[in-house]
Amino acid sequence: MAKRDYYEVLGVSKTAEAAELKKAYRRLAMKHHPDRNPDDEAAEARFKEAKEAYEVLSDADKRAAYDQFGHAGVSNSASGGQGGFSGAESFSDVFGDVFGDIFGGARRGGGGRQVFRGADLRYDLEMSLEDAIRGESTNLEIPSYVTCETCSGSGAAKGSKPETCDTCGGAGQVRMTQGFFSVQQTCPTCHGEGNIIKDPCGSCDGRGRVRKTRTLSVKIPVGVDNGDRIRLTGEGEAGRNGGPPGDLYVEIRLKPHQMFERDGPDLHCEVPLNFVTAALGGTVTVPTLNGKVSLKVPPGTQTGKVFRVRGKGVPTVRIREPGDLYCRVAVETPVNLTTEQKDLLRKFDDAVDLGGDRHNPRTRSWTDSVKQFFDNIGS
Repeated sequence: MAKRDYYEVLGVSKTAEAAELKKAYRRLAMKHHPDRNPDDEAAEARFKEAKEAYEVLSDADKRAAYDQFGHAGVSNSASGGQGGFSGAESFSDVFGDVFGDIFGGARRGGGGRQVFRGADLRYDLEMSLEDAIRGESTNLEIPSYVTCETCSGSGAAKGSKPETCDTCGGAGQVRMTQGFFSVQQTCPTCHGEGNIIKDPCGSCDGRGRVRKTRTLSVKIPVGVDNGDRIRLTGEGEAGRNGGPPGDLYVEIRLKPHQMFERDGPDLHCEVPLNFVTAALGGTVTVPTLNGKVSLKVPPGTQTGKVFRVRGKGVPTVRIREPGDLYCRVAVETPVNLTTEQKDLLRKFDDAVDLGGDRHNPRTRSWTDSVKQFFDNIGS
């Protein structure tokens, strides 16, 4: 049986953020987890399906591969749906993985102290089409929390140190039993830190982190496109209590171009054409991102005709060979005519009329269609 779309499984849109994905998985996990539905194979299958979808969509790299290639792009990454449910992941494990932000969001560090991973950051980088296809280094100003240099992230003033919380014994969490399962909640005394700072650092007020703007040099790959994301591991916010830093995701936003529209490796542009050249044929100069090309226009060219110029598109991150340039012709009607020019056009129109329908076959066909339409209405 073909796998369902992961977004459909979780009931979210393709633009869903991490918080929405987590909320959707939490709802499905609580409903279908085997611990709550013993001997229910259908519920177990739905739980595994939701778990597989969440594991892929919650990982930025796997999600990007899935969005581009579908299930084939993550066939070796998704663990859900392979083999039977082993029971290794209990209901409380689901709470630990998915609800960490609610029930503490920490792991135990050295000496039993709770450490917290820093938050991931996103930076929207606006750039021109020309810069995107060249690929170059750029400096980003990133405001974020960094480890306090005065206390080295401990939060305690010089000469003192954090003390273990008496309420939770340094765990940062207290366990509560509700019905058939038990959950952990953030310790109300230390608020999940696992320790109490009685003499806080003056530089960070006991938080162990300070707000600072960092300058990062980022290499932009050749051919990035609108919506592409660059992951910089460890460049997010600093963790707490010695926890690892988060990651920085640079998301590309292309500025509208005055001449071209991009579609992956291909470019599209509109080429205005005077009606004499359109009627008689000729050559028109068309700009590209790396020079000019001459486009041969055959006689009788109509508005909407598209000409393909091979190899004049752009490279992409995955495809280094440039695509093609598609030029759509728009025949331009003359404006601001003089009296003499108007008289010449009227004479030209009279001369064309003498030729019958062979000069304007589409006009004749359209007129006949209109006549037939009204005849059908009247009958």
